[in-house]
Amino acid sequence: MNPVLVEVRRSGFLESVHRGSLVVLDAAGQVTFAAGAVDRPTLPRSSNKPVQATVLLAAGWTPGSGEELAIAAGSHSGEDGHRETAAAILAAAGLAPEALGCPPALPQHEPTKAAWLAAGRAPERLAMNCSGKHAGMLAACVAAGWPTEGYLSREHPLQQAIEARLAEAAGEPVTAVVVDGCGAPQHALSVTGLARGVLSLVQSAEGTGERSVADAMRANPWFVAGTGREDTDLMRAVPGLLVKGGADGVHVAALPGAGVVALKLDDGGDRGRTPALAAGLRRLGVPAEVLAPWARTPVGGGDGVVGDVRESADLNA
Repeated sequence: MNPVLVEVRRSGFLESVHRGSLVVLDAAGQVTFAAGAVDRPTLPRSSNKPVQATVLLAAGWTPGSGEELAIAAGSHSGEDGHRETAAAILAAAGLAPEALGCPPALPQHEPTKAAWLAAGRAPERLAMNCSGKHAGMLAACVAAGWPTEGYLSREHPLQQAIEARLAEAAGEPVTAVVVDGCGAPQHALSVTGLARGVLSLVQSAEGTGERSVADAMRANPWFVAGTGREDTDLMRAVPGLLVKGGADGVHVAALPGAGVVALKLDDGGDRGRTPALAAGLRRLGVPAEVLAPWARTPVGGGDGVVGDVRESADLNA
């Protein structure tokens, strides 16, 4: 059984715990801290996107802006600027939103979603949080001369290149390929492999495709996530930090010259991710006062706060 990474306390009472795996690597890629099954394959979900985006550049896609590259590596909230940017990627490739293989969705951004519901607006593919990745994939297919039809098949040249690149960056083989929530192939790696891959982006030389992805995400964090999202706010708070969350309790964050932390919560929950991530980032030298907004998540009771979600004693040691 994996160790406890996060505790939930209500009025001083230990209500529940979140178990999982967390690894910290230094700038050279050496493990400096590990808790749990950090070498066991898991599904990094959208935390794989930054490395995946390097394949789009290698295929010949030339983004029209840093914002376009950032959203191709991101998981946006479906706000107006997000949908417009994904649509612009498609238009530049001579494609329409109907080419997207991701499912229609409502925006995740609550005010935008509320306005859509009030107006009776139906879900759209551009509003799906992975539409930027899908738009980038389609644009890369056009640039490389690959067919856009069937671009989500594991046998497609683009997906074959992504699978090979993820394994190369992780320094380990992809042990399984399944279908992700957005319909694209999802590749199983350990949290250590995930960490190695994302660290390679921020440590790459300027001018490389890897560094271009890292730079675009860090310069345009709103396009990686959105208003009020953890990834966006953390990148704004910590200069040079690259952060990418994934569904079902995955998070990775890399800081050039310092290292990287990657984690997976076994229960797939979200509320324990940032306290665990903050604990890992402190091991990379990020000041505790900078990380304070993410180190503990409030637990409400009545009209007030009666507890919090915090890192476990093992992570805080």
